[in-house]
Parts: sequence; structure tokens; C-alpha cells
Amino acid sequence: MASSGGCRVPRDGAAWPPSGPTFSTYAHLCMCATLATMDALYEMQADVLKTLANPRRLEIIHRLANGPSDVGRLAAEMGIAQPNLSQHLALMRTAGIVEGSRVGREVRYRLTDDDIMAACNLMRRVLERRLRRLSDLYQMETGDRAAVAANGRGAASTR
Repeated sequence: MASSGGCRVPRDGAAWPPSGPTFSTYAHLCMCATLATMDALYEMQADVLKTLANPRRLEIIHRLANGPSDVGRLAAEMGIAQPNLSQHLALMRTAGIVEGSRVGREVRYRLTDDDIMAACNLMRRVLERRLRRLSDLYQMETGDRAAVAANGRGAASTR
């Protein structure tokens, strides 16, 4: 067995799949392949999340959730220069978040997957709950317990 990045892999000519006492090596190899795939997925996820970590790009996603749009119209709706929007879209295209197609002289962009918007909505709901909990805690600390009771929420609320 040879070693590759902490995982042992069979040398040329080794029986495949392993059996008997070498089964644990086979299991280790499978586990290493799974970990390598997980590492690659974490890297991809981090790249996408870095791309999304920009308020303008989140706005673009929300606008494209309503359907495809050409760059000129999107820039006008957002009140930003078209070259600036094109830079954002290029980064988002590289990350696999949007895709563009030429229609005449214009390029129309759309989200590559509906789950992108679903993920953004999910995070938004998490943040809204967090803000409510922080608001409740602040009101309780400042003695405004009536406002907390009127809202029907407590500091320990999870929704």
C-alpha cells in the first residue's frame, strides 16, 4: 500500500477490491475518498457564500428570483452603473449562481437553481428570529417587560 495525503491506496497489481485482512484498508480508502469529496464540497460552499456575502449581489438574487432580466434593465432598476452590475454578475456566474444567455444585443441573466433563493430566504428567517430575540433581551434588560409580553415572545423563543 502506498500513502497519499494520509490515505493508503493500493499499488499497481494489488487485488481490487480488497478482501480478508485488507478490508479495513479498503474501508479506510472509501472513507478518505468521502472526506476528499466533503472537503471539495466545503470549498465550493465557501466560494459560493463568499460571493453571496455582498448586499448588492443579494439584491441581484432577489430581483432575479422574479424571473430572468437583461443587464440594462437590472442596472436601471437597481440604480447602479451597468459596468458595476456586470462585474457582480461575472463573479456570480463564476460561482455558478447565475447564468447568462445572449438575446440579440442584450445578455439576460437568471438564477441557475431555485434553491439559491430558498437558501437566501432561509438565512433571512434565521436572522429575523435572531433580531427578535435580541430585541426581546434588550427590552427585558431595560425593564420594558410589557412590550415583550405584548409581542407574545420571550427571550428563550426559538421561532
